[in-house]
Amino acid sequence: MTTIGLPTARGPLTERLLDVIAGAPGRGDVAAEERVPDDVLGDEDVQLALYCCYELHYRGLPGVDDAWEWDPGLLALRGRLERAFEQDVRAVAPRPERVDPSRMDDALREIVRADDGPSLSAFVEREADADQVRELLVHRSAYQLKEADPHSFALPRLWGRPKAAMVEIQVDEYGAGKPDRIHADLFAATMDELDLDPRYGAYLDVLPATTLATVNLASFFGLHRRLRAACAGHLALTEMTSSVPSRRYATGLRRLGFDTARATDFFDEHVEADAVHESIAAVDLAGGLAHQDPELGCDALFGAAALAAVEGRFAAAVDAAWADGRSSLRAAPVAAG
Repeated sequence: MTTIGLPTARGPLTERLLDVIAGAPGRGDVAAEERVPDDVLGDEDVQLALYCCYELHYRGLPGVDDAWEWDPGLLALRGRLERAFEQDVRAVAPRPERVDPSRMDDALREIVRADDGPSLSAFVEREADADQVRELLVHRSAYQLKEADPHSFALPRLWGRPKAAMVEIQVDEYGAGKPDRIHADLFAATMDELDLDPRYGAYLDVLPATTLATVNLASFFGLHRRLRAACAGHLALTEMTSSVPSRRYATGLRRLGFDTARATDFFDEHVEADAVHESIAAVDLAGGLAHQDPELGCDALFGAAALAAVEGRFAAAVDAAWADGRSSLRAAPVAAG
């Protein structure tokens, strides 16, 4: 296998950023004051730049000094990009002004019911071909290979009932103490079984902005204390909308002949686990926050709505590409080899 290096720049912002962070930390001129585009959510240069900034808080970037994680110049750049990112997110997912803490689960379900975008899981279940399934796995690898990590940033910022609820969910995400049941590793096994490269970050160069935005949203919420409830709402809706699609994906894989445990285990696990997590996430996590402070409940609903909106843009982009008979990736994925 080839060594994974830094991604390829997608514009002046990432060209400058990637050049600077390849050197020693401490340089204040991380990036010039490039004009922030109108459509931040769909901008390739901005989304890759944000992703690279956030990745320093996860596993780091190849050949990049870990000290860049808290470099003031880099954080200043990230903050400028985040302000534009947040503005666009709030434009597509307005925050409610009030919430009934005792009906948080109903409010979250209303967000689910209002989603009228294309269902990629239903398409996979009924008619997607093997290449399209592989494409979708490549898209999802950006988040699934770090599954649960963005939400875990919020744990030290919660207390009481919501904290206990998030811990209960996250324990299962990390395999309940069994390394071979960590959900991210189960997803990697699915990729490997379908002849894809399961290494973390292997497909970053082919992931479009609409895909990177879904991951950046989770990182943005998780890394800011003021958005801890939005992070919880993001997690709550994730759990509430995972079980049925996971069953569909597993059915689609088996329809295509991928009926080994390594191919379907990730999705089979989520059918059962997330059905249990759904109530915990809606009532104890999001609802618990709303009972502690109704303003936190409003933030949780904003986080959930933001997830639905950004995921909706992603699904629409993939659906449109497939309807046109073209790849939804920036380039064809490369098999593990």
